[in-house]
Amino acid sequence: MASTAHRRYAEIMRDVEDLINDHIRHQRKGTSQRSKLKFLVPSVSLFFTPLLLEEAFVYQDSRRRISSRRFVPPSFNDIRLTLNSAQMMSLVRNGPLQLVTFDGDVTLYDDGQSLTENNPVIPRILNLLAQNLKVGIVTAAGYTDASKYYGRLYGLLEAIKTAVIKKEIANPALIILGGESNYLFSFNLSLKHLLRYVPRMEWILEEMKQWTEPDVTALLDVAETALRECISNMHLPAGILRKERAVGMIPNSESGAAKFSREQLEETVLVTQQVVEMSAAGRKLPFCAFNGGNDVFVDIGDKSWGVLSCQKYFGGIEGGKTLHVGDQFLSAGANDFKARLACTTAWIASPAETVQLLDELDFHGKSTSKN
Repeated sequence: MASTAHRRYAEIMRDVEDLINDHIRHQRKGTSQRSKLKFLVPSVSLFFTPLLLEEAFVYQDSRRRISSRRFVPPSFNDIRLTLNSAQMMSLVRNGPLQLVTFDGDVTLYDDGQSLTENNPVIPRILNLLAQNLKVGIVTAAGYTDASKYYGRLYGLLEAIKTAVIKKEIANPALIILGGESNYLFSFNLSLKHLLRYVPRMEWILEEMKQWTEPDVTALLDVAETALRECISNMHLPAGILRKERAVGMIPNSESGAAKFSREQLEETVLVTQQVVEMSAAGRKLPFCAFNGGNDVFVDIGDKSWGVLSCQKYFGGIEGGKTLHVGDQFLSAGANDFKARLACTTAWIASPAETVQLLDELDFHGKSTSKN
């Protein structure tokens, strides 16, 4: 029974893999609208690489025993992890992988926490750097002060410093891109907080140079008004936090540890997003409205611009040689979603899954080098 199920599931994955390969062939010819996959899934977009789905299913089935289950069919998580494996296999064999970017909260550390020295993801990131891969942390946290990022990432930064001193890593290529796509810091051993602020004009894309301050202010004004209306309409114990290039709804300090419901947060995201999209400023500038777990923020730009900026900073790395790892890929209020426009992606659900993903990436890399 298990062998029959395995064979049938693998055949399905092979059929989908063939559909994707057909779409990629059309994509290269500029005729992606005519692909079979586009006909079946009109919303399908760009593929940066093929996906080795059949082989990835075999790999995941050996670990999750999907075919051996009698009553529980393949789940959303089974498919998500199979897609992750297919993407990594393709990158390892066809890349080569040159840049890995990470979200912060829920990807590298628990929501609202910091990257402490005992976090198991740290040696995995050091391993990437030791292989001369570039690493970027593309986070919604927007600070102009290096000390704030050091406070969130000190475990990793100090570990890199130690590795450099011990000559385990020669030139660590690590950058932090904050506020989705607004502030860039690079690792620098000689500075107190181990991060150097990189002036904006040294890394932004040509299109970003057209984002004027009056337009930024106008968009944030519209977003703030929409957030205030949501607070009023749903009687939320919340206040507004306005930053240089972002505005958000946060719990009131007077309300203590107020916890908003998922429905309240998503309603706020969707209302605010629609209001901003319909505004004059929203038609001029890209923005991201997202659910931060217990707050809602609107940032100028989004993670597609953030990842593209990382690629430019490191000399123009292609999307098919970049992997973005994040936890927010659902379309409603998810700020990793837009990264799919810039590069390949892996969807994880916790920091523990990020560790497993990096171990799997290392495993596939070693298996490929042996062959």
